[in-house]
Amino acid sequence: MKKSIIIFYALLLYALIQLISWGTLVVRLQPSRMTMIMGEGSVFLFLLCIGGYFLHQSLKREDKLREQQQNFLMSITHELKSPLAAIKLSIQTIVKRDLDKARQVSLLNNSLKDIERLDDLVENMLLATKIENRSYTFPKEEFNFSELVYKITDRLQVHSCGNEQLINAQIQPNLQIMGDKFALSSVVTNLIENAVKYSSPCDEINVLLDRVDGHIQLSVIDKGPGISDAEKMLIFDKFYRVGNENVRKAKGTGLGLFIVKEVLQYHDADITVKDNLPQGSIFEVTFS
Repeated sequence: MKKSIIIFYALLLYALIQLISWGTLVVRLQPSRMTMIMGEGSVFLFLLCIGGYFLHQSLKREDKLREQQQNFLMSITHELKSPLAAIKLSIQTIVKRDLDKARQVSLLNNSLKDIERLDDLVENMLLATKIENRSYTFPKEEFNFSELVYKITDRLQVHSCGNEQLINAQIQPNLQIMGDKFALSSVVTNLIENAVKYSSPCDEINVLLDRVDGHIQLSVIDKGPGISDAEKMLIFDKFYRVGNENVRKAKGTGLGLFIVKEVLQYHDADITVKDNLPQGSIFEVTFS
């Protein structure tokens, strides 16, 4: 990309030099046409600068997209390898060792959790692709949203720290909603997984579901590093992730919050990001 930018500026400089030299030559031969040449030259120079500006912006966007795609490939590789390695280790342990029934069940349950993690990752990629090419239809039905949030929270419940659970769920029962159950389950999963991902071990995460001012409201509250004001809107862009993929501690694909934003738009729902003082973030979803 740097080579392309250098060539672009070289061509722009060449065109500018040619414009000045030819204009100077014509003025020398026909001094009476100086005003016309200055006017037309100014217009041409203005259009050249405008075109150069937009072309430069296009090159920068292409460069940024290439970097995001490279980060995505690196992150997706990590996201696939981790659960696969854990599943492989669990199965090898069961095969090679004479374990009691309880230990075998424990290892198999851990493998099932890793398989569910892989399934969520694949579903995220498929859903993001379908949303972007407008092939997903968002079929809507009335269902128990409270039950959906409870099941997802329970499934994502990470290992406890002592007697204290990592995810604290406060869910008002029997809240009905009209929407795409599959897509909204992806919204809830991504929000909670992000909170877990960016929180320190044993930090409490709160998931609140209630009816506020007549509207169903879902809040996911963490005590992680928080999000700067400048990035609060950028985080919903596809592939957007803070920092370099080689040094970033929290892994991910950059698709989760993009899916959240797109799905909620189709459901006429709003999402806001607030600071959880003294530290952390609050993702608040309000359904119309």
